[in-house]
Amino acid sequence: MLTFIILWNPHTGIPIAGIILTAFLLGMVHGVTPDEHTWPITFSYAIGAYSTRGGLLAGLSFSFAFTVQRAIASELAYLALAKWMENPRVDAVVYVVVGSAMFLAGWYIRSTGRVFHIHGMGAHHHETFQPMRNIPPWMAMGHGFLAGWGFGAFAIIIYTVLAPSMNNGWLGWVPGAFFGLGTMAIQASAGALFGRWMTRTHIPPELAKSVAKSTASATLLYGGVAFAIAGMLTLVFPGLEHLAWVSPIHVHNLHTIGIGFVLVAFTVLMVGIGSLIRSMRKAKHLTAKNR
Repeated sequence: MLTFIILWNPHTGIPIAGIILTAFLLGMVHGVTPDEHTWPITFSYAIGAYSTRGGLLAGLSFSFAFTVQRAIASELAYLALAKWMENPRVDAVVYVVVGSAMFLAGWYIRSTGRVFHIHGMGAHHHETFQPMRNIPPWMAMGHGFLAGWGFGAFAIIIYTVLAPSMNNGWLGWVPGAFFGLGTMAIQASAGALFGRWMTRTHIPPELAKSVAKSTASATLLYGGVAFAIAGMLTLVFPGLEHLAWVSPIHVHNLHTIGIGFVLVAFTVLMVGIGSLIRSMRKAKHLTAKNR
């Protein structure tokens, strides 16, 4: 069966067991590589959860809904609707919808409007961290289902090769489901690691929670704006969807460096990590100041 496992360019005629294994392994690659439909959202919710368990739950919630969506889309592809989903405008609309949802989630987290104070050594310090709402799992699930409609190299393989290769319509959903499960295995693990890292920052727990939620909120807010703008620009200028640098790495999401990669880099590296570093410095300064 292993002779049928070709992740770069699978072909039709693969045995059912080979289709399932190929879909699962592709899902794992999808979960590891910088994909705009997974990493920005998993990073945001897992960091904001501030615990190993919370990060794991965030990763599971997101990828469970993503898996459900991919199973539905895989069945639709079996029913010969893949051509509709391949329309580049669909991906642009998904960017706008997901970006709007990210922005609203970020706004929700920081919408309490009260000032958080630090009391120590008889002084009264006004802290710029505001108390923020906890992030409910249904938000990550909603994002998972919406983001799953994005269309890229992995989706093309699932919808045009693996799903149509199933031998009857009752099984058309299987490749999409196993692709989602492969993604879930990675994203849930990453979520747990992000959450665990936030518990080991060597600053007071309450400040660490503020850092976590502030980072999550900023990532969702500004990342959401970037996604929405990218989607709207792509709708107006469809050629942007195909503007990319081709690398020599024959791994999907790393072979073509385009708008998706830019969104991941901006949202996770520039906004997410940047916000985390600034918040951590602020928290450590306050910790030292109030000892």
